[in-house]
Amino acid sequence: MSKKRYPRLFGILPFLGMLLLSGCNWTLLDPKGQVGIEQKNLILIAIGLMLLVVVPVIIMTVVFAWKYRASNKAATYTPDWSHSSKIEAAVWIIPILIIIVLGYVTYKSTHKLDPYRPLDSDVKPVQIDVIALDWKWLFIYPEQGIATVNKIVFPANTPVNFRVTSDAVMNSFFIPGLGGQIYAMAGMTTKLHLIANENGVFDGISANYSGAGFTGMKFKATATTQEDFDKWVAEVKQSPKKLDKATYDALAKPSENNPVELYSEASPEQFQLIVDKYEGMNRGRSHEEAGSKDLATTKGVESSTQPAAGAEE
Repeated sequence: MSKKRYPRLFGILPFLGMLLLSGCNWTLLDPKGQVGIEQKNLILIAIGLMLLVVVPVIIMTVVFAWKYRASNKAATYTPDWSHSSKIEAAVWIIPILIIIVLGYVTYKSTHKLDPYRPLDSDVKPVQIDVIALDWKWLFIYPEQGIATVNKIVFPANTPVNFRVTSDAVMNSFFIPGLGGQIYAMAGMTTKLHLIANENGVFDGISANYSGAGFTGMKFKATATTQEDFDKWVAEVKQSPKKLDKATYDALAKPSENNPVELYSEASPEQFQLIVDKYEGMNRGRSHEEAGSKDLATTKGVESSTQPAAGAEE
């Protein structure tokens, strides 16, 4: 393809690139929670350290190509050159120093941003239990005794402690505007601690493909004042719906693009019951496998102790 043959195409390529980038979501680089801010800083530091190598290499590639072009007869010609201690020192020492600094920053930040590590705060955190279903999110507030589907509300500037599990296939609980994500897995409890530095409504998603209804597995996370949060809890408690066993069994069935639902009553033990259900199944499978192995071993021993056909007694 040549510019002479397709002049208009080459002219609109930059415009097409800008058009495609206009659909990008820059939420990760504009977080509204302290955890997200720390993660953004780590990303920018890592990019900056890597650019210390990338940018000089790009500049030197252009400079060397221009300086030592075939038409430049003034360039030094050294066909027998093979080694430079200065170049070797720069090639090895600079990347090593960058890796050391990057390793230190990453190690420190990784432990500081451990999703299981509670956030330092003088404010009492809000506890929310998260259960991934096909294809919706169920949230239980054990201290308030309420539950919601595809919506959570919590006070701003207050730590939120999430306990996460799944009553379906594996998912990933993610609120990009606040930072961090954690997997939701059946029979397991994972934890995530987040905080919103200001009031706002944030999009929540599943970051792990989980089947046909994956694209509709979204929710809203609203950070508000403590007063408005208390009012919202009171409103939810007025809902006629209750999350009893029959209601939960119906909710757990696969469904797509679920609307927001509010439940005035929910058992604080519901989360642990779901976790225990799969732990019991896993223990049962382990016992069955162990029994099968013991049976196979017993049969093997019996067959090895029986005399071969035609052998003398």
